[in-house]
Amino acid sequence: MSKRTIQSYFSSSSASTPHTNESTSEPKKSRAEFCHSDLIGDPGKRKPIDDYQPEIRDQVRRAYALNGPTQPRDLVFPRKWMSGEFRSFQKTWFDEFDWLEYSEYKGAAYCLYCYLFFNSSKPEKFGSSVFAHQGYVNWKKAKDIFNKHNVCKTHVEARQKCEDFMNQRTNVGRKLVQVGKEEEKRYEIRLTTSLDVARFLIMQGDAFRGHDESSTSLNKGTFREMVDWYKDKVEIVKAAYEKGYKNCQMLSPYVQKDLTKACAEEVMSVIMDEIRGRKFSVLIDESRDVSIKEQIAVILRFVNDEGKVMERFLGLQHVESCTAIALKEALVRMLSSRKLSISMLRGQGYDGASNMRGEFNGVQKLIRDENTYAFYVHCFAHQLQLVVVSVSTSSADIADFFNYVPLIVNTVGASCMRKDVLLAKHHDVLLEKIENGEIMTGRGLNQESGLARPGDTRWGSHLKTLLRILVMWEAIIDVLEIVKKDSVKPACTGGALGLIGKMESFDFVFIMHLMIELLGMTDILSRALQRKDQDIVEAMHLITDVKDILQDIRENGWEPLLKKVKTFCEKNEIEVPDMDEEINIRGTSRRRKQKVTNMHYYHVEIFLVAIDAILTELNHRFSEISSELLVCMACFNPRNSFSNFNVDKLMRLAEIYAEDFDIGELALLPNQLKSFVNRARRTQEFLGCSELGKIAEIMVKTTMNTSYQLVYHLIELTLILPVATASVERIFSAMSLIKTDLHSKMGDEWLNDLMICYNEKEIFRKIENEKIKKKFEEMKNRRMLMPKKLMIASSDE
Repeated sequence: MSKRTIQSYFSSSSASTPHTNESTSEPKKSRAEFCHSDLIGDPGKRKPIDDYQPEIRDQVRRAYALNGPTQPRDLVFPRKWMSGEFRSFQKTWFDEFDWLEYSEYKGAAYCLYCYLFFNSSKPEKFGSSVFAHQGYVNWKKAKDIFNKHNVCKTHVEARQKCEDFMNQRTNVGRKLVQVGKEEEKRYEIRLTTSLDVARFLIMQGDAFRGHDESSTSLNKGTFREMVDWYKDKVEIVKAAYEKGYKNCQMLSPYVQKDLTKACAEEVMSVIMDEIRGRKFSVLIDESRDVSIKEQIAVILRFVNDEGKVMERFLGLQHVESCTAIALKEALVRMLSSRKLSISMLRGQGYDGASNMRGEFNGVQKLIRDENTYAFYVHCFAHQLQLVVVSVSTSSADIADFFNYVPLIVNTVGASCMRKDVLLAKHHDVLLEKIENGEIMTGRGLNQESGLARPGDTRWGSHLKTLLRILVMWEAIIDVLEIVKKDSVKPACTGGALGLIGKMESFDFVFIMHLMIELLGMTDILSRALQRKDQDIVEAMHLITDVKDILQDIRENGWEPLLKKVKTFCEKNEIEVPDMDEEINIRGTSRRRKQKVTNMHYYHVEIFLVAIDAILTELNHRFSEISSELLVCMACFNPRNSFSNFNVDKLMRLAEIYAEDFDIGELALLPNQLKSFVNRARRTQEFLGCSELGKIAEIMVKTTMNTSYQLVYHLIELTLILPVATASVERIFSAMSLIKTDLHSKMGDEWLNDLMICYNEKEIFRKIENEKIKKKFEEMKNRRMLMPKKLMIASSDE
């Protein structure tokens, strides 16, 4: 029998196998990745550790260990009738057992350590279902079960494994490779340098990476170039890089992302400390980034310890589709990853998209199916923009006016030469007016500006365009005359000629001034609604005030407007028609001989029609102001010494939020409300107060929030109801600065981390480097660690 070798075996097997043109190799598996958004806060919904890919299991364990146990202290735990009385899970058990978790989804108690180190293989025995409350477990004996589990050998072993796992200094690899104290100090210098550079780039929204980061490159990217600059300026930093380990320079892209992640986690830790245990509302909107990925942004609105309304950025989440179910699931995942529950939600704010506000299948309906107290408010600023768009087409004459406005803007700004001529002409006009004393000079006045195109989706753009045309009137006419004179093609000449004739007509000037006056009112309201701390009660009164002002303009504003228009026409040599002269009705044939006076046409068919249209749209778009919820909330309005205060309506408001007030609290609330309003009317701090948000701040300063806890809680519920999604729009503006065409391949997790730090700069600035470095080392098993003394000092803080 011949001896077979390895070479002969493979040669014979390859010879017997027929050759084919197709490749027989298996496709390369994608690399398993885990990000913080994949964390599941509810322990009843988590999958076993063994279900994760082997290469990321340690990363998952470390993430859950750093995240800590899920302990919903303000949750209303379900009660069961047992042994002749109602029993339920007690939140005080969280203080006694730091490993204890509670699942709102399953109504069960869990052990975090057993899940991380034993639950992956035997979920039915260790920690998963041992405390499950399925209706047959006697919660009276639960504490005894917890005490027994606390000293259980399996639990003690799991806890010890977790502590050893998180303590990198006891790692076996650390014993095999000894690192001196001097090298640890050099490592800390390199880490601090990289962190300082990363913090600067994050704050500025600048890119980290470069196209060519090799040692011979002249531009290695902002991060490496700043580190090199740092080394040239500080000798000790240069020595730390030159003498330190070459495989631990802290410059790699993975280190950059981990530093950013550590910064974002510390920022989110501060935000979660602010919001933990509080009721909140959400502001949500979706938008595509530069790489055509659909991203949703979520902002949390709540009242902090000082009684101030806060809006904090929770994060971005990429969604495959924008269906209501997908958006709702994305929101639940984001809340769950931060150990927040939908049961704590008390308000929702979206724009007008049907997948968001749909009454039957929208996101707001799906959330309200789970939590009936998460009341939905359509973004007030978005509705106001719809009012503006509707008014711009309220009559044929106004619609025709807005058709010509973009033509004027496009014609004047069609080329760089025309823009330069426009700015030069406007500059000459300003100098002439300053010499004649017609306009004032000062810092910030008479700035160089161009024409802006109006857009239906850009808030305030219509007013901005009309104001620019009014201010640059003479320069625009001059540029149109130049276009008419220099154009070779008759079509261009005719277009400029027609625009000059249109602009120098009384109709154009009258409608322009009327729209500026009306849109000026809505713009003031829009800016007020976009304030972060704006409350729903004040927003309602602002809308009512605008309606009253518009009604006053309708009754008394005709003569002042006509006088202003005539003055402008006389100044610019525009013919003013005789108001008593009869003319044919616009839009009808001369043969019909249907005549009206100019006064009737401008006053009735334009002036009154425009005002009536805007009033009608305001009443239609903001019909929810008359809803029972907002009518009850309006009773907290502090204007005129709480003149609208009504105990019965406020009691009805408390009944609407039945989840937040039990029967006993409802019985005490009427006396608290009466006592509160009597004291507030006598308190000096409340005199002149006109905003509901200030009431909460004053109550905290005067400690009235402790004396009238139920009243303060009712005010909190009113304040957190969202008004406008302007904060979310600002998030997307920041996203367009961070993720650009040159950085379109940026990963979703890194983008989210950068966005959190960039949008919460106020918090990010205050976080110390030591906390971020500690978080950085805890996130993964690091090749080196900072000196032990510094680690002890940072942990003491």
